[in-house]
Amino acid sequence: MKKVIIVGSGAGGATAAKELQGHFDVTVLEKGKAFQPFSWNLRMIERIKKTGLLFDERAIQALFPAMRVRRTEERMILVKGEGLGGTTTLCTGNALRLDHDLKELGIELDEEFAEIYKEVPVTSDHSLKWHKTTTELFAITEEMGLAPKPTPKFGHYSRCLSCGQCVLGCQHGVKWDSRQFLDIAVAKGACIVIGADVKKIVIENGKAVGVQARKNGRLRFYPADLVLLSAGGFATPVILENSKISCEPSLFVDPVLCVATEWEDACQNREIPMPFVIHKEHFILSPYFDHLSFFFNRNWRYPARNILSLMIKMADSNKGEISRNRVKKHLNTQDRKRLDEGVALGTEILCRLGATREKIFLGSLNAGHPGGMLPLTVNEATSFHHDRLPSNLYVADATLLPKALGAPPILTIMALTKRIAKICSNHFS
Repeated sequence: MKKVIIVGSGAGGATAAKELQGHFDVTVLEKGKAFQPFSWNLRMIERIKKTGLLFDERAIQALFPAMRVRRTEERMILVKGEGLGGTTTLCTGNALRLDHDLKELGIELDEEFAEIYKEVPVTSDHSLKWHKTTTELFAITEEMGLAPKPTPKFGHYSRCLSCGQCVLGCQHGVKWDSRQFLDIAVAKGACIVIGADVKKIVIENGKAVGVQARKNGRLRFYPADLVLLSAGGFATPVILENSKISCEPSLFVDPVLCVATEWEDACQNREIPMPFVIHKEHFILSPYFDHLSFFFNRNWRYPARNILSLMIKMADSNKGEISRNRVKKHLNTQDRKRLDEGVALGTEILCRLGATREKIFLGSLNAGHPGGMLPLTVNEATSFHHDRLPSNLYVADATLLPKALGAPPILTIMALTKRIAKICSNHFS
């Protein structure tokens, strides 16, 4: 049986492993370790904040090793998951179908989305568990004509215990993450290797023959007949660059900025994050307790239960790059204008609830949906394969997305990967 190396265990990598094992002998290489949810109580974090020790977001890695943080030159905080399950373990569990830009290229994924809906529970029944303030915000935004919709979520939310820590790792088995696909792949015979930091694709005579990875402090070679690169929008371009394969300077990151207020007993820290979503042309808006800002932003000085926040997640311009593992990403004038529009709308919503403008404060600008540096075009609408790649090397993550989504991409990445897995099964098995 032919050997397949899959780099990364997140939405793309785990989907590929589940689909390909059986057709191939699959090995998944994951840079991080086994995932462990964040176990600290927020009251303990509040006490630590008072000491002044939490002043740099990069310190989150000491508290929560699965979350990796770095900053751009403009001090935007870039977040990614590192561990088994990738960023799916840290996401809000949103199952939004966002393939409109792919459809414009002639890519139709109805079959793949239908398959996912049969394999993964997707529900909006969490709306039955919303706290009072969330329900009030939903009603206000309906009155404003903003057409809010309960957010479809991956998982079994009828069992949700309202701990509010979805983005820190669900401890109760409610939220689905890609480790469940990995379990299926392993049950069929796949091998998972953690702590394997893939450095480059090894190419000989124009063909990928495997990957080079650092494991236990030593460089190792993992041979393969087929390689799928699903390391995520920050890591995949670096691995390609190390392999002498160029990408495009078209990085997007989906910046996030929260507008918040003090609101007694909001209890948003124990609410399902992003319970409903408002879609605008260039951004979405959703209730969201921003743990990163709460931990490290000095404006978030109130007790967690007394902070009420709305997230603006924006589709930024496709201009940026990762070179030698350094991210170069600037928000242009248009990006800033769109963020300002989102902040103004969020402020209006909070004021209609009863907040005063004097008590409105912002969170830390952050981002965690990188992609776009090897975007699909009409030329790859059938093959899903760029000519600059060896014929037996495929990319299967957000690096392929043609434009920023300004919204959670996991469901769309899974559908894309399913199609790529079918292509690989037909061509190589």
